[in-house]
Amino acid sequence: MVEVHLDSWLREFGPRGKEQVTADTVAGLLEVLEARYPRLRFKIRDETGQLRRYVRVFVDGEDVSGTTGVATPIARASSIDILHSIAGG
Repeated sequence: MVEVHLDSWLREFGPRGKEQVTADTVAGLLEVLEARYPRLRFKIRDETGQLRRYVRVFVDGEDVSGTTGVATPIARASSIDILHSIAGG
């Protein structure tokens, strides 16, 4: 079981605090979260199931967004942080 933290913007659509999730990969974790909190659907991943451009996922503090992404194994992870950056000019 891994502990998931969402940033303040994403908490509007999902859990308000820490959430305990059992999954093998980031994709599996996101499926569980989207099933529990349907309003999260398409906020973190796009229609193809890949992470959105401005979303960063940290597995035990390591950003996996630009490397292994949703295929990242999390079976041995202790925490996942999901951040949605805000773009602007």
